[in-house]
Amino acid sequence: MAPPVAFPRPSAEASLPLSGVADRPLQSIVEDLLIELPARVWVALGVLILGLVLGYLTGIVVRRLLVRVGVPDAIEGTAFERTARSLGSSTVAIISKLAAYFIYGVAILATLSVVRVNVADRFWNEVAALLPQLFVAIFILILGIVFGDKIELVVAERLRAVKVPSIGILPTIAKYSIIYIATLIALSQVGVATLALVVLLAAYLAALIFLGGIAFRSMLASGAAGVYLLLNQPYGIGDEIRIGDRAGVVQEVELFVTRVEGEGTEYIVPNRAVFEQGVSKQR
Repeated sequence: MAPPVAFPRPSAEASLPLSGVADRPLQSIVEDLLIELPARVWVALGVLILGLVLGYLTGIVVRRLLVRVGVPDAIEGTAFERTARSLGSSTVAIISKLAAYFIYGVAILATLSVVRVNVADRFWNEVAALLPQLFVAIFILILGIVFGDKIELVVAERLRAVKVPSIGILPTIAKYSIIYIATLIALSQVGVATLALVVLLAAYLAALIFLGGIAFRSMLASGAAGVYLLLNQPYGIGDEIRIGDRAGVVQEVELFVTRVEGEGTEYIVPNRAVFEQGVSKQR
């Protein structure tokens, strides 16, 4: 019968390291980890936390500043604001978040610089140089869209005030002209060559003026005559006048036309007819 095989028992010295690791308190492990990490890692962590806090505070300050200066009331009813509301946001919220994200981006780039990230250094340098310009470009583009929407509303209201509701293309032209100029400025901020776009804008404005002058020649003449009549008031509401073969009592004097009622008929006389045919006022 073979003798039993005896396995060697681990010595007390060999078991000490394992038991020592298991018996080490968590606090000592954390302390060793803190000692082993480079100081720049903690500096980078501090920079990142500081950047996140500053970004959050910047968003709050920008939002309150925009509200205090009355931006929400000024842009109420614009297309950009309606679109933002439909997405559960607002123009003020978008601008404030954009400012906060800008600070976050700067903090991340500063953190990477502190920890000396050597991967794609050239890429990060270009991003760091482009980030402020990109922020300004986006900010200008948003302002251009909001301002263009506001201009569209103002021009439409002015046209309605002078009883010209049918010229709906003028507010649209004013809106997209502002947006186009804002786009040019935004593209120039990020280094895009805009010379061709500027030439195109000049050609567009020249064609707009030329074609508008031809298309609205009669209307412009009536408008100029209307400005004269409204300023000098040779006749007013309730006066009995005759313009050419149309006679009656003046009901209203508008920028482009004069409304005259006589013998059950309302005449809408273009104001240029006052200068072309003359007007007689009965006393």
